[in-house]
Amino acid sequence: MASMTATDSFLPSPTVSAFHVGPLTIHFYALCILAGIAVAVWLTSRRWTARGGEAGQVLDICLWAVPAGIIGGRIYHVITDPELYFLPGKNPWNAFAIWDGGLGIWGAVALGVVGAWIGCRRTKVSLVAFLDAVAPGVIFAQALGRWGNWFNNELYGDPTNLPWKLQIHQMDPAAGSAVTDASGAAVVLGYFQPTFLYESLWCVVVGLLLLYVDRRFTLGAGSVFSLYVAGYTAGRFAFELMRSDYANLILGLRVNTWVAALIFLAGAVAFVLLFRRGRSVAVPGGSAPHSSEQLTADG
Repeated sequence: MASMTATDSFLPSPTVSAFHVGPLTIHFYALCILAGIAVAVWLTSRRWTARGGEAGQVLDICLWAVPAGIIGGRIYHVITDPELYFLPGKNPWNAFAIWDGGLGIWGAVALGVVGAWIGCRRTKVSLVAFLDAVAPGVIFAQALGRWGNWFNNELYGDPTNLPWKLQIHQMDPAAGSAVTDASGAAVVLGYFQPTFLYESLWCVVVGLLLLYVDRRFTLGAGSVFSLYVAGYTAGRFAFELMRSDYANLILGLRVNTWVAALIFLAGAVAFVLLFRRGRSVAVPGGSAPHSSEQLTADG
């Protein structure tokens, strides 16, 4: 790739991925995840009341769904990239170092749904209604979470000379900062497609679309969540094709490319089958508020 000149434009990446507060190390990746969870809980609470539920029930359910989702996301990552942790010379305990990055959204959603199912059973409310209510919040959380990858200088595409190319540093995860050369300057690995940014923006677009169609139309129970699945994976398929960071391959394509394609098909089929049904409500056998109340609750 051509060398950089003073007039070249690029998107900078941080040279610090963590900071210290006394004996504690605070990772920006974790803060982005927490910010996303907070937004998801807030938005879901508003949408949940529009389906006849109580706002406090969302937090009760999320106390089960969020930890399960984090565990599921980490398990998926470790299973699909075991050589990062279990080959000779690797530290298997790093499989638990979630703050260094590595959460597979597929595992996070799958086990998160299991956690939500437990929470809904304990709260005696509808899981399907909760999934429809939480879908926009989840994808906005994903949009925020992708900025954790920016702090970690990861999730980028091929080298490029585009004006919005992303500067990537060689990072030392243990130190929480970039590796420096003899002069003390951060070592730059190159300039790449900012696929983390593309995915973050795509998540925002899909989230806004979900809010619009759920307000504009009477979508059947489960169809909002199905549309989230199909919408997110459509973009994820394209972004996986753009990425150049390390990943295991199947028939020349990244594992997540195949997974995105299969889950997109499942989400699209589910939406077609469900969208004409009755709207989901929080309490089985109950009824949702009228559309005017829904508009107020959804903002």
